Amino acid sequence: MPIPLREDFNAAGLRSAARESKDAGQTRRLLALAAICEGATRTEAARIGGVTLQIVRDWVIKLNAHGPAGLIDRKAPGQKRRLDDAHRAALAAAVESGPIPAVHGVVRWRVVDLRQWLHDEFQVSVSEQTLSRELRELGYRKLSARPRHHAQAAGAIEAFKKASPRAWARSRASRASSPAT
Repeated sequence: MPIPLREDFNAAGLRSAARESKDAGQTRRLLALAAICEGATRTEAARIGGVTLQIVRDWVIKLNAHGPAGLIDRKAPGQKRRLDDAHRAALAAAVESGPIPAVHGVVRWRVVDLRQWLHDEFQVSVSEQTLSRELRELGYRKLSARPRHHAQAAGAIEAFKKASPRAWARSRASRASSPAT
């Protein structure tokens, strides 16, 4: 026994919604369902829509549940995120505080090191690409400060950057040479 269409939809209303629609897929679906309202079989509606009977059944269910808006193609939800809010907060805190060389075995965080840290702390396995994307979403970039030697003198950089006197000087105005005739 086929699932009946809602009583508040008729063929004229579905065709009107199809005319107003800007989504080609929704228009095709609405026209196929309008044919059912006019007495066409589900097989004929499937032929109109270019799909199988199971797909027509799914369209009827969506129309009954959400109206014509339920027949618009939506972006697929994709996989659930591997890192939840608690993991992201801990990751941000770890990046901000930096590694402890004696504990973490590194002097600066790399993506591969953070990946291992996440696995050790939370038993969560993520790819380097996924972790890099998560770090970018948290506002971090793959930039690191230029290393500075621990014994570097405080004023050494400023002394090195002092402006040198100009090595060139503007030449004196030369006399305008008269064209040789």
